[in-house]
Amino acid sequence: MTVRTSRPGTRQAGLFGLLFFANTAMFALYFGVGGLLVQSAIEVVDPVNKVANAGMVAGVSAIFATLFNPIGGALSDRTHSRFGRRNPWLLGGALGAFATLWFLGTADSIIVILVTWSIAQAMMNLFQAALTAIVPDRVPRELRGTASAVIGIATSVAAVVGTQIAAAYIGSIAGYLLLGAGVVASAVLLVLFSRDPRPGEYAVVAKERRSPLAALAYFVSALRYRDFMWVFIGRALMTLSYFMVLMFQLYILQDYIALPSGMTAVGAVATVTIINTVASIVASLITGPLADKLQRYRMFVFIASAVTGLAMLILLLSPTWTGMMIFAAVNGVGFGAYYAVDTALVTLVLPNPESAARDLGVLNIANAGPQMFAPFAAAFLIGLGGYPTLFIASAVVAIVGALTVIPVKSVR
Repeated sequence: MTVRTSRPGTRQAGLFGLLFFANTAMFALYFGVGGLLVQSAIEVVDPVNKVANAGMVAGVSAIFATLFNPIGGALSDRTHSRFGRRNPWLLGGALGAFATLWFLGTADSIIVILVTWSIAQAMMNLFQAALTAIVPDRVPRELRGTASAVIGIATSVAAVVGTQIAAAYIGSIAGYLLLGAGVVASAVLLVLFSRDPRPGEYAVVAKERRSPLAALAYFVSALRYRDFMWVFIGRALMTLSYFMVLMFQLYILQDYIALPSGMTAVGAVATVTIINTVASIVASLITGPLADKLQRYRMFVFIASAVTGLAMLILLLSPTWTGMMIFAAVNGVGFGAYYAVDTALVTLVLPNPESAARDLGVLNIANAGPQMFAPFAAAFLIGLGGYPTLFIASAVVAIVGALTVIPVKSVR
């Protein structure tokens, strides 16, 4: 059984506040380190091959994210500790990431950047797996849309926080340490002020001896459920579309967009991120609670996915600073609405609440896997036909992702 230790009211509001801070800290690290800090470090080491090297680092490190998130989820499902089953992984993952980021901030070669960022990704995904499981663990079904909106807004705020910190500390270890410290602080707050159910208050997933192939089949067994499978595919396509462009945003602003005189690409990234974030927050605040009220999740996911895809065409038609700002606003509305509602949709199609962290970890493969493939695909498309080819491909992928929500039947 799954025990929810918080109720609608003060406790639930407190939990939402903690989830907001933790998700903000986590995604700020992803945006700040994985975006400006790592890409700037790569450019300093080898400016000529920056696109290829950035693609390699992002792709290889995403492999670690892809593997460690479901592994971390499965381990936390099986944890039987007097400190709770999520708390050890929240705190351990955060501390491991902080230590690794310390080394990453001093990296002076592509191989060191690659290894340290990959390890940091692994540690962060242990943290993320436990954090993601808190929603199905402790949030009532009728408030999942609101919880999803809180996380969506946190993601948007994190984009600003992460890029602003990174922009302020380019070339310095301070940016890495500040972003890592935020994750550690959020883990400590969750452990101290959010009660993780203790042994006897939840069912522990049984440990069974299986062959490697049988263990793998069990691990991804949620994909046998039709609705979960379609949500998985949709999330994978949307993530691929989004990150093919986002991962090269700095270089797009350097090499493709005509910036106003005196504006640097780093400064432009910070400005675009603010525009995107404001639009995303507004969309999240409206769509998450509205989806709860109407109990219509698929419709919002479909529209938001389509808008996100069509926004890519703005960059194709108007490679100007004005076009970039309009793109940031429209894309922010689409992706903010998408993330606010799709996260709720995910929790509503989970096959088994007793293995929620494992199944959400499997679902996170749809987040991390495309991030592994996106930089290679984007670098290939840029080499094939320049940035316009990248934008067209990204738009097509997002629109196909919108169509995958149609076969989902168990949720309106």
